[in-house]
Amino acid sequence: MVPPPPPVPDLDKPYRMLVGPVNYAGQGYRWSRAAETSGEVSARNYVHAENNLLQYPADYVVSWRTSEHSRAWQRQMVEVVRAHYTHVLIEACFPIFGGMFGGDLRRQVALLQQAGVVVGMAAHGTEVRLPSTHLTSTPWSHFTDSDAEWVAAEKVEAVVADNLRVIEDLALPTFVSTAGLLVDLPRAHFLGVVIDPERWANDAPLLERDRPRVVHAPTNPHVKGTPLIVPTAQRLHDEGLIEFIQLERTPNEEMPGVLASADVVLDQFRVGDYGVAACETMAAGRVVLAHATDQVRAEVERRAGIPLPIPETTPDSLEDVLRDIVARRDHYRDIARSGPDFVRRLHDGSFSRDVLVRDFFSV
Repeated sequence: MVPPPPPVPDLDKPYRMLVGPVNYAGQGYRWSRAAETSGEVSARNYVHAENNLLQYPADYVVSWRTSEHSRAWQRQMVEVVRAHYTHVLIEACFPIFGGMFGGDLRRQVALLQQAGVVVGMAAHGTEVRLPSTHLTSTPWSHFTDSDAEWVAAEKVEAVVADNLRVIEDLALPTFVSTAGLLVDLPRAHFLGVVIDPERWANDAPLLERDRPRVVHAPTNPHVKGTPLIVPTAQRLHDEGLIEFIQLERTPNEEMPGVLASADVVLDQFRVGDYGVAACETMAAGRVVLAHATDQVRAEVERRAGIPLPIPETTPDSLEDVLRDIVARRDHYRDIARSGPDFVRRLHDGSFSRDVLVRDFFSV
């Protein structure tokens, strides 16, 4: 099967950016659209089909097998990018040209730079979060569970350390999707995740039920801390204090309705950061509970000008927080009411656009 031809940007724009190749949570596509609102950028994102199982929007999709093994595709991509793009933003330390040069990212970057293309790096999370560092930042770190082979700290440590060395050696403009990643990449620029706030907005009443509806919809139960919080939530459900609902593999198109019907959403309790799901919940005007470190809170408050509207909640404090929500509903309605404003300040695309214009397109 012949792969589709590489995407070509609008050549009338002075800045032309390619973003790829992972599009985690649709962020490559969202960053591209955000950059285009500047009026001076034409952006295209691409993703390997195998990295886009949830079918997030993407400008260009190609199979991993093609990118890894098709020399014709690799040559065509190189020709199109070198001829038509001014900037390339490489996501998650994945080789932008697949298996070319055996997947050697350094050589692929050099190939672009020789043609005058400005190259940057965008970190999403797992690929740059060093276990040994994370273990010191929060006692609930997901790296404490070494029984699961895929998360064993000693295995992840070597991979992440190598990625950090590559980023350090290349010394390219580097961006992080969430504030917590600045711990591992302190010289990076906070880019922020992007969502469409209008998709999540609703006018459903909040905290008016006798038993507030508490929802947990983990995409990755281990990382989200599901086993640490479900027993508490279920016990409070059985007591009659709350209505607890745990969802699994809910299609993304159904989530706006899920959030509108909830009072409280339990997000994540091990990473110490917040991402797309929390932003969607804030945009929906719901109460989102999660564990976010002091570093994350200080970083985003400095940039947003208002505190992160996520009540600090750990597996140890979850019961107390849920009981407090039932007792002080007006207090938590006020917190939830500030969620959409916070999202507009940092996560509707305008902040990310300004970061890219200032710290990437001006390079």
